[in-house]
Amino acid sequence: MRRYSLFFILLAIIAFSACKQTPKKTDDPAIQRKKDSLERIKKAEEAEKVRPRTAADIKLEKDLTYNEHTLEETYPYKDTTRHFQLDKIKEKLAYIENFQRAPHNYAVLQNYKNRNGESPVVENFVRNAYKRVSDTLGTERYQSAPLYRAEDSAKPSIYGRDGSLVSLESSDTLKMVKVNGISFEGTWFVPKRYVKSIGDSLKITHVNFVDVTNQNILTVERTGEEEWKIRSMNPATSGLHKPPHQMETPVGIFMVQEQKAKMFYLGDGTKTIEGFAPWASRFTNGGYIHGVPVNNPKGKIVEYSWSLGTTPRSHMCVRNASSHAKFVYDTSKPFKSLVVVID
Repeated sequence: MRRYSLFFILLAIIAFSACKQTPKKTDDPAIQRKKDSLERIKKAEEAEKVRPRTAADIKLEKDLTYNEHTLEETYPYKDTTRHFQLDKIKEKLAYIENFQRAPHNYAVLQNYKNRNGESPVVENFVRNAYKRVSDTLGTERYQSAPLYRAEDSAKPSIYGRDGSLVSLESSDTLKMVKVNGISFEGTWFVPKRYVKSIGDSLKITHVNFVDVTNQNILTVERTGEEEWKIRSMNPATSGLHKPPHQMETPVGIFMVQEQKAKMFYLGDGTKTIEGFAPWASRFTNGGYIHGVPVNNPKGKIVEYSWSLGTTPRSHMCVRNASSHAKFVYDTSKPFKSLVVVID
């Protein structure tokens, strides 16, 4: 009996060991298809997160919070029509969405009235219609920052406009810092004195679009992921190319840098204060978004001018109805908001 007992115990041990070594059965096809499907969904979600956004991804809805002097999307002008270039605006908003999705140490190029020193002459320079030194792209030396191809370059290659947004790629303790352009293309070296660091937490929620072709201004506010609301649609008057004093408003992406409740201006070619423009928000060089100019330093604010929305006639600035300039002044804070000039 003991022999039989031992025999059966041995058989049980062998059977148990065999069970442990038997590989698990492969999942049935339905379960495997479900696993594969979940894996594909996960990969698709990961790819969607990093996919560059396009104009088609931007949700842009009209939800005005400023309701004075409002223009329709398409409106008559003399014997033709003008419009708001919403497709181009969506393209710019997609670009803004894309650069904000990657980490950056943001900075702004600054040289208002050459306060940080006159830039050196670029390698290949020209004299423009105003008889001022410019690079071959048309950016003037005056009020700009020099951009060098390499840290040890003898001369800058081009100029970066005052108010241009960049990503700071090297320590700002150095004399010469490396930047990647956001407002312009390429990687460049810039003397530190022309670069104002604004940190890594910038979140652009307010953008002002100035259209120099259609002479209008549209403001937007970001309300969610790829979601923007149109807050105002107004007539505007941009800068006129008329040497030696009047200059066109440059096309590009600029940071709002400073604001003045009254921006006093001089008479052309003089040092005499001729008047003021109310609710001025400066974005590049001497270019401001501001209200209707008052040709009297002690005069009262004027709300509207017949010239708004007609033809360029300003000095680089963007004229608005004064209450709209106040709206921009209140919503677009310095170093937190953009002015995008399109043509």
